[in-house]
Amino acid sequence: MCGLEKPAHDGSGTTFSLALECLVRLASVRRSIFVEDPARSQFLSHLMSGTKEILQTGQGLADHDNYHEFCRLLGRFKVNYQLAELLSVEFYGEWIGLVAEFTTRSLLSWQWASNSVYYLLSLWSRLVTSVPYLKGETPSLLDETVPKITEGFITSRINSVQAILADNSLENPLDSVEVLQDQLEFLPYLCRFQYQNSSLYIINIMEPLLQAYTERSRLPAPGDADELSVIEGQIAWMVHIIAAILKIRQTVGVSQESQELIDAELSARVLKLISMTDTGAHAQRYKELSKQRLDRAILIFVQNFRRSYVGDQAMHSSKQLYTRLSELLGLNDHLVLLNVIIGKIATNLKCYAECEDVIDHTLSLFLELASGYMTGKLLLKLESVKFIIASHSQENFPFLAEYRCSRSRTTFYYILGSLVFMEDSPVKFRTFMEPLQQVAFNLEATPDAAFWNDVAKRAFIGWMRDLRGIAMATNSRKTYGLLFDWLYPSRMPLLLRAITLWADEPEVTTPLLKFMCEFVLNKAQRLTFDSASPNGILLFREVSKIIVAYGSRILLLPNGTDIYGSKYKGIWISLTVLSRALCGNYVNFGVFELYGDRALADALDISLKMTLSVPLSDVLAFRKLSKAYFGYMEVLFNNHIKFVLNLDTNTFVHIVSSLESGLKGLDTGISTQCASAIDSLAAFYFNNITAGDTPPSPAALNLARHIGEFPSLFPQILRTLFEIILFEDAGNQWSLSRPILSLIMTSEQMFSDLRAHILASQAVDQQQRLSQCFDKLMTDVNRNLEPKNRDRFTQNLTTFRHDFRMK
Repeated sequence: MCGLEKPAHDGSGTTFSLALECLVRLASVRRSIFVEDPARSQFLSHLMSGTKEILQTGQGLADHDNYHEFCRLLGRFKVNYQLAELLSVEFYGEWIGLVAEFTTRSLLSWQWASNSVYYLLSLWSRLVTSVPYLKGETPSLLDETVPKITEGFITSRINSVQAILADNSLENPLDSVEVLQDQLEFLPYLCRFQYQNSSLYIINIMEPLLQAYTERSRLPAPGDADELSVIEGQIAWMVHIIAAILKIRQTVGVSQESQELIDAELSARVLKLISMTDTGAHAQRYKELSKQRLDRAILIFVQNFRRSYVGDQAMHSSKQLYTRLSELLGLNDHLVLLNVIIGKIATNLKCYAECEDVIDHTLSLFLELASGYMTGKLLLKLESVKFIIASHSQENFPFLAEYRCSRSRTTFYYILGSLVFMEDSPVKFRTFMEPLQQVAFNLEATPDAAFWNDVAKRAFIGWMRDLRGIAMATNSRKTYGLLFDWLYPSRMPLLLRAITLWADEPEVTTPLLKFMCEFVLNKAQRLTFDSASPNGILLFREVSKIIVAYGSRILLLPNGTDIYGSKYKGIWISLTVLSRALCGNYVNFGVFELYGDRALADALDISLKMTLSVPLSDVLAFRKLSKAYFGYMEVLFNNHIKFVLNLDTNTFVHIVSSLESGLKGLDTGISTQCASAIDSLAAFYFNNITAGDTPPSPAALNLARHIGEFPSLFPQILRTLFEIILFEDAGNQWSLSRPILSLIMTSEQMFSDLRAHILASQAVDQQQRLSQCFDKLMTDVNRNLEPKNRDRFTQNLTTFRHDFRMK
């Protein structure tokens, strides 16, 4: 600290900031470092004394790096010390006053100190939350300092709106969710510390702004656009602040009832604003950034308000709030309040056709409301929701026609599908699907020559995204059956036609394949057909047709500059579709071979060609492709291993070697998939060759031939598995233990050779101890792969790893 108290220069540059950074770390030292408490108290006093002097002189704080590190240093005080310990320092009063003044100045310098303020607000939030636990009569002085800081924050944000409008080079914090979250994370604790005073200050700022905004709403035209933009920006800040306050439920110096009343007073201002933003002149400003920022703020407020006060339990426990809202606005129950919220959602979806960000925020709120069972049921009672479900056309919701918002269509129809399926009515479902059925009719009637144009293409892309959302909403056997019967068999030829004609258009094939990816997923056992139903087989045949049509064409296309977008993305989605269909447990795959149906064989053949077309280096380089590839390999080895064993030896070795590469990767999920595939292969070898009956099956003969031509394949994999277990901190040790035992069972000699190799690589004085570790590894392990035997080996392996790694 002395180096800071008497710097040899003006305090600017890296030396000063590095010294401060060292102090930040020193301020974080644990209590156990100090032998006695007096020594720790003296250390704290010295830190406070040094920071007090810097606060008094301002030495070096003109440099931004110094300033930032100094804020970090102040933020560490309450992290490592209790409020009572700070109070015990004799000059605490002077120190806390200086910190408060410094914080207020920092808040006003928002352009310069925006990132540094986070640490200061963190300090103050921790101080106020410690007050209830403070013992003794020494005044904390927070009653005097905290309100000034709260007011300074609010004032500085209100003033920033005008400054940003005047200088286009300044970044607007209202445009960044991350920046807003940082700035508002700690403010609620400060506001609720003296909530009555803070709320009055907020209301006194809010009321004139709302009055000015109301007057503008009565005008036929917006008038001075800049002035209105400032008003909207300032209201947006106030709405964000209120939303942040509602996010935190805290009782410090105020009862729950009085806190709810204040929440109601603040919330009423924003709820009143909701109906105001879309009337008069304001209805003409949906393309203005300031209007979009305001509506985003309102949506965030509604989300936080809903989480705290909407729902059966919340309503019964928040009677004071609803009583006050009823007095102020006539909102006396959830249904009335939900009607206001849904009205705003519907307006946004109708009017913000060109603003993807607002649409996404709006749909996020709508999804949150529809996802709750009780709130979902309440929504179905509202006329506005009934209108949305009955009139989900581009004419009523123009964002559906905007290509930039096409991704939002999936969320929109997921929400509507969830609501429709809550009613459990096939008639209402068919009525709901009529607009989508008309789109399908139009596309089916379009000749191939016209099918290529942008109108047909965009219509099909939107249709696929819509259907994917509805498929996501089917969470039961009954609801899935409704969608399946609607699609099969009448609509499936359209999908096959599209993938055939547009195989080289990723913007078409991606939504189509992603729909199929969702449609074949057997989540919540929704794909459970009657025992006499052929639907599972029929569904897989359609999957096979689509994958074969896509794969056979995509393989013929040349590699472009964006090979991931043009090829690899479609390949990994196709592999995911097949993986889900193959392990969905709703198809008896033996039927295909029995009756000479090529659906399964063709699907497996084309999938293999697609995987082999991608270099292993690319498989490992692209995360999503890697997960799909190894996930597919796990399904193949677990469920269709005979197909793998019937491949030529070079292809077989390539695939198995790729599994070894996956084991070495950093992704635990992929490593687990590879371990599972290798376990299935080794277990097949043990059960059918090592301990198998004679004569062996054709598949077993093929495997024996592969291993005979490449005898190092299994030993190399076993060596890799042992190296991971012994020398890495693998988080999936249980999964890795399975293939290790299976491989050991295939050949005792292979295990003995590996043991000798590992022991030879260790220090001579350790070899005897490590040899004993190997002996214990196989204790009580029998020569079989029964579950109990596997579990015993896994326990032994855990002990073996621990003993082996001991120094």
